[in-house]
Amino acid sequence: MSNDTLTLAQTLIACRSLTPSDSGCQEILINRLEKLGFHIEQMRFGEVDNFWARRGNTAPVLCFAGHTDVVPTGPLEQWDSDPFTPTIRDGKLYGRGAADMKSSLAAFITAIEAFLAQHADHQGSIALLITSDEEGIATDGTVKVTETLKARGELLDYCIVGEPTCTDKLGDTLKNGRRGSLSGNLTIKGIQGHIAYPHLAKNPIHLAAPVIAELAQTGWDQGNEYFPSTTWHISNIHGGTGATNVIPGTLNVLFNFRFSTASTVESLQARMHEILDRHGLDYELQWELSGKPFLTPKAELANALSDAIVKVTTLEPQLSTSGGTSDGRFIADICTQVIEFGPRNATIHKLNEHVEVADLEQLSQIYQLTLENLLAVKKEVIPANSDSFMDKLKKYFSFE
Repeated sequence: MSNDTLTLAQTLIACRSLTPSDSGCQEILINRLEKLGFHIEQMRFGEVDNFWARRGNTAPVLCFAGHTDVVPTGPLEQWDSDPFTPTIRDGKLYGRGAADMKSSLAAFITAIEAFLAQHADHQGSIALLITSDEEGIATDGTVKVTETLKARGELLDYCIVGEPTCTDKLGDTLKNGRRGSLSGNLTIKGIQGHIAYPHLAKNPIHLAAPVIAELAQTGWDQGNEYFPSTTWHISNIHGGTGATNVIPGTLNVLFNFRFSTASTVESLQARMHEILDRHGLDYELQWELSGKPFLTPKAELANALSDAIVKVTTLEPQLSTSGGTSDGRFIADICTQVIEFGPRNATIHKLNEHVEVADLEQLSQIYQLTLENLLAVKKEVIPANSDSFMDKLKKYFSFE
């Protein structure tokens, strides 16, 4: 299994799937899945390739979700080997997408193959939701597929997103939620004028200074058991013409909330407007919601994954909601239990991205054991001295 997972990961890394291009990755996966009896639905939205694969027609539905696209390589001359020529050095597999997330895709496939070899009559359904639009603007990928599934009433019970979640060792971290991301484009209006005649102008930077200070010091919520408190930060700020003798007419501020389930989009917007209005500013504010927070409490999926991780690695994984957004935010709209789990994330999006070769086999084993924990048919074991056992013997031999 380890050689097969490694070989498949290398094949996928060799595809130059710079977002939103898929470059043939999905066809490789589809060919493997069709041989296992999966029904494949290719869904292309805009310039983005996606597919939905399912084996089985009953609940529970366990879905593996991921993306074939990768981020740009950065300066090629600073890589120790070509990023699209998978290379093994010192027990590590190098290449763009090795950690984020072609190793997880390979492990999905080999885990399902190994599971079906032993449990062809499994209960429920196995599914895969794969996109090539996760590292980009994410408008024609998972969000569109989940909207399609929701419109026809096709819901999921469990979803494992193969994002790289581990920090020091494979198995140390599960992501059972993510914070929401709410951005704003704030324009504070003043009156442009000569800096030597301030009484004829109104400086929006001066007007904004106390407001920015208050916003930066505001406690938006206290977080909860799973999430830290909500944060507000400025990402860009600009005012002025570039001249030293002109009071600017406007100040533009780009900001972002990373918020927990302790707040809502509406509550954050309302508080922000209240602060701006209280300071008497003349302003315009456009909002953009990138994703709502989602949370999966410790339940069947987390328990099944944790049990598999302990058996394979002996580590007890920790639940975490840290990090940025992921496609889990879209899947949570049709699935009550969404957990992210994949390899170590220390080198994702970096030069010389890599994973430990030894982790590939373990990752596949963890996914396989999770399938067994959730979908394997449980065989009834009847003690030989039980009444039911004797009743069955009597019925079989037709004597009383």
